[in-house]
Amino acid sequence: MNDEFKTNLDNIVNDDIDGLVLAGESYGTSWRNRGGVGAFMMLARKWDRLENQVKKHQYDVFKAIESDSRPEGIIDDIRDLRRYLLLVEEYTLDAGISATAGYVNQDR
Repeated sequence: MNDEFKTNLDNIVNDDIDGLVLAGESYGTSWRNRGGVGAFMMLARKWDRLENQVKKHQYDVFKAIESDSRPEGIIDDIRDLRRYLLLVEEYTLDAGISATAGYVNQDR
């Protein structure tokens, strides 16, 4: 991968970290107050919103993003879903919940 790719990913991840820290100051751990089922349902809700928006574009996520210029639009739902997924993974690490460590390359 090229340097621009890595820089873009670094910027995305750093924005996610900053966003999560800021949100954590206001909301704390409310995302998991109802346990694992509640956390899953929060993820499902974000996915449902995303799916409803891309359906209008025959599931072409790039067309959906391009056609929605609202700040609270589809890209915001994508960011929220990614951040919630990060919260779930971070919580499992912090809580010592056993999970396979590291990344498994499914393409091998």
